Amino acid sequence: MKSKENLVFLGMMGSGKSSIGMLVAKKLKLNFIDIDNEIEIKVGTTISKMFEDKGEDFFRKVEEKVTLKNLKLPSSVISLGGGAFMNENIRKEVLKSHISFWLNWNNNILLGRIKNSKKRPLAINSSDDQIIDLIQERSTVYAKALFEIKCDNLTKNEVVNKIIKIYESN
Repeated sequence: MKSKENLVFLGMMGSGKSSIGMLVAKKLKLNFIDIDNEIEIKVGTTISKMFEDKGEDFFRKVEEKVTLKNLKLPSSVISLGGGAFMNENIRKEVLKSHISFWLNWNNNILLGRIKNSKKRPLAINSSDDQIIDLIQERSTVYAKALFEIKCDNLTKNEVVNKIIKIYESN
């Protein structure tokens, strides 16, 4: 690994954190960890079901515990959940010890990706305006990431190559 520990991907739901993270991990021959998957394994149910049965507060507590534990692992590429970086404890740890990348997309592209998705509990009953508000609210916090990757006009491979180039020059 370079000067910092892990590569951490953050951004809105639907921004490609998992798919880009997996490709970057494969190319760099590093371990890939998808925090949402880890949460589902730990709790034994889907995130949507967790929100439905136990509420967002329960989910956020589990998310914090699982994320902080996984951030301690060495030489990994980690994909955070969309709201994880909003958590101050997670954000401090990511910014202190890891190389963070915000996968930033145009609001309309994100809206098209997340609207009406059954897998996205915060978006399922939200209007377009509410989703746009959430994107804008989170973007001010996502902007604290070490690197911002503007993904709008890039292919998946171009995003991956850009990230690897930044990582290798760090």
